[in-house]
Amino acid sequence: MDRDTKAQRSTRATLLHARAFSRRVVLGQAAAAGAILAAGPMIVKDAFSSSGEVNLLMWSDEFPEPVLSNFTKSTGIKVNQTPFSQNEEQINKIQATGGEGFDLCQPTRDRAPQFQELALLGPIDTNKVPLDKLLPSMLEASKSVWTWDGGLYHLPHLWGTEALAWRTDKWKKDYKDLTYGDLWGDDVKGKIQGRPHSLMTGIGLWMDHTGKLPSNRMLDTFKDEETMRKIWTQLAQFAVEHKPWIKQFWDTADNTKSGFMENDVVLGQTWDGPALSLKKSGKPIAYMAPQEGAIAWLDGLAILKAAKNTDQAYELIKFIYTPESAAALAEGSGYNPVIKDADKHLSAEAKANFSEAYPENAVDNLWWRPPEPSWYGTARNEFAEKFQSA
Repeated sequence: MDRDTKAQRSTRATLLHARAFSRRVVLGQAAAAGAILAAGPMIVKDAFSSSGEVNLLMWSDEFPEPVLSNFTKSTGIKVNQTPFSQNEEQINKIQATGGEGFDLCQPTRDRAPQFQELALLGPIDTNKVPLDKLLPSMLEASKSVWTWDGGLYHLPHLWGTEALAWRTDKWKKDYKDLTYGDLWGDDVKGKIQGRPHSLMTGIGLWMDHTGKLPSNRMLDTFKDEETMRKIWTQLAQFAVEHKPWIKQFWDTADNTKSGFMENDVVLGQTWDGPALSLKKSGKPIAYMAPQEGAIAWLDGLAILKAAKNTDQAYELIKFIYTPESAAALAEGSGYNPVIKDADKHLSAEAKANFSEAYPENAVDNLWWRPPEPSWYGTARNEFAEKFQSA
């Protein structure tokens, strides 16, 4: 029986392209990225309909330097950066101003229903974007859930996963045995980290995989609120009972890193970027998809309805939609590119890291976050709060 949603099937082709990619490493790789982006400056018209700046509401680790500084050097357009570290924070910032003060923001693919209800985004002018540069599977991933009222409201930027990371000098496990259930073993009690709602999603995938709590690989939780609450009530019970296993809850890339390097965390459910950046810098860190599947996401770019600098916004999109720029974004952030031929510009180390993170069938087994109805986020946050405050 095919258990994938239509949205997940639309992104399955992504997995084939993913094999060629490498991912990651972090802001410390400016030298390599700088060499990539130093090639020929982009020619941009001197006159724009608005000022020579663009206001970017951005994930804190998804525009690593020197990408934006090279964009400014090449175009003369200044980028005003407002970083955030969670989708809820992004949504709150947009709601607080009605979108005023921002030109571009970065919604994650699964948040399409929430952003559609906000009605604060403007449709993408596809004539101003080189869509042919995108991997077809990535473009389809956006189109499949971000098209409404005859317009497209989301463009792919970077994709990545959330899986297991650990201190290799303190803990070891082979891919064939690696599971989200390892987080709750007696050997790591008091030494794990994660986000409350993500940890509970991992518990759900683990319990479904073992048959302890069947949930159709957690897809049943998206059917309706009653079903979701029934399953999540059991997940929350397990999570609360295992609160003593938590060393820290992380909410940014930076405190994910400090958890491993400064706070005695041994094992965690984390984003790929922070963990692999530590690995590339020589720290004893591994990152790998477990048997239940790494939790995959696609972050994008969207134009605010209240945007004042749309010409500049499109110039930024065009600048990063080249193989060289896409590779620099991936190298510097630790995530994965969405542009054709970007893999040709990735370092051998990044490619090796990708292969180690997704061995054997791991790419085919990714668990793509389905689009979230508005009620889902509210209910999930309720359970996450119960876990965190226990």
